[in-house]
Amino acid sequence: MTKKTKTYSLFECIGIELEYMIVNRKTLMPAPISDQLIIKKIGQITDELENGNISWSNELVLHVLELKTTKPMPGLEGLSDDFHENIKEINGILAEMDCQLMPTAMHPLMNPLMDVKLWPHDRNEIYSRYNEIFNCKGHGWGNLQSMHINFPFANDKEFYSLHEAIRHIMPLIPALTASSPIFEGNGSDILDNRLAFYEKNQKKIPSITGKVIPESVANKSEYEEVIFKKIFQDIAPYDKDKSLQYEWLNSRGAIARFDRNAIEIRIIDLQECPAADIAIAEFIVQALKYIIPKLDDFNPIDEFQLYDIYRLALEKGAKSNVSNQNYLQLFGLENESSISIEQIWRSILKHVYLSEDKKQIIEYILDNGNLSQRILSNLKKENWSEKNIKSEYELLVNCLKENKLYELR
Repeated sequence: MTKKTKTYSLFECIGIELEYMIVNRKTLMPAPISDQLIIKKIGQITDELENGNISWSNELVLHVLELKTTKPMPGLEGLSDDFHENIKEINGILAEMDCQLMPTAMHPLMNPLMDVKLWPHDRNEIYSRYNEIFNCKGHGWGNLQSMHINFPFANDKEFYSLHEAIRHIMPLIPALTASSPIFEGNGSDILDNRLAFYEKNQKKIPSITGKVIPESVANKSEYEEVIFKKIFQDIAPYDKDKSLQYEWLNSRGAIARFDRNAIEIRIIDLQECPAADIAIAEFIVQALKYIIPKLDDFNPIDEFQLYDIYRLALEKGAKSNVSNQNYLQLFGLENESSISIEQIWRSILKHVYLSEDKKQIIEYILDNGNLSQRILSNLKKENWSEKNIKSEYELLVNCLKENKLYELR
C-alpha cells in the first residue's frame, strides 16, 4: 500500500510487495540494470511506475526490482495472475538485454563485495547515507529478496489486536517460507540465511532491528516511546541532518507505518512463483484472523521468548519442536509438552478457510518441506558445484516464468 487515501479497518484491504533479482540469462549472475529496464518501459528514469494493478519500483541495489500492488486491494484473489503477467512483461523487456528475473530470497553464487551497485538516481542520498553508516556491500543489503505484506488498522484498538497477532504468528513463518539455503556457493546449518543476514545487517545500531520480533506495545503513543524514540536517539550521531529519522528506519521483522495506518510483515522469503507467494500470504491472513480473538484474554509473550521460537524456525525449519507452554496455549495445544512447528501450522490449517488451489500449495509445503529444504534435497550436497547450482536455479527461473511450484524430485 503506497498511497493513503483513507483509513481502512482490519482486513478490509491488503498490500503485497515482491522483490526479484535481475540476472544474466547465460550466466545467471546479477545484472545491475533495473534503471535500464524502467527506461525501456516508459522512456525515462523514475523510482516507481504504475502498470495496472501492479507497480514497479527500484530498490537499494540496481540488480533488484520490486513489484507491488498499486493500491490497497480488497483481497488476494487474482493477484497471482496479476503479478505473473507483469513478470512475463518484464522478462520480455529484459530478454532484449539478455537478462531475466530470478526468484528465491538469495542468489546462491553472488559475491556482494563485487556484484553490488547501489541505485544512483532518485532517493540516492538516503541510500548513500545508509551505505556510509552500515556499508551496504553485503548479503544483508544486496542479496535478500522478500515478500512484504501490508495490513491496515483504523485506530489504536485495531492496531493492538493486529500487532499482537502478527508478533505471535511471526516465529512460525520462516519454517514455512525459507528459500535461501545457499550463498557464495555454500550451504550452512541455517535454512533461512536471508533472515540470518537481515538480523545482523545493522548491528552497528542494534536498536534498529531489535530482536526482529517487535516489542509488545499498547498503541501508537507507546510504540513511538518504546521503539521510535530509542532508534532515533541511537542513529542521531550518524545522521546529523535527520535524513533517516522516519518510520521506515525501523527494521524489525514487522513494522508499524502510522503514515498509512498499516503494519508491514517483512520476514517472508520470496518463493519460486507468485502462486506460492500469494498462497502463503492468504494463509498468514487467515492465521491472523484465527488468533486475534484468542488474544483477548491472553497475556502477550515478550519478544525474547518469541525470538527463541523464531530462531528455531529459520535455522531448522518446521520439524523443530516448541515447548513454550504459553505459546502452545494460544493455538489450543496446551496439552502437548512439546510439538513441532509443522504440527502447529497443520493445526491452524484445520481451523481456517483457504481456497482449494491455495490449500494444496500450503499442504505441499508442509508435506515436502519449505523451498530451502526442497532445493537442498534436489541438489544433494555431495554433488554440489557451481554448474549444478546454476542448473537447479535455472529450474527455479522456469518456475517463475510458468508460475508453478518447484517440486521435490
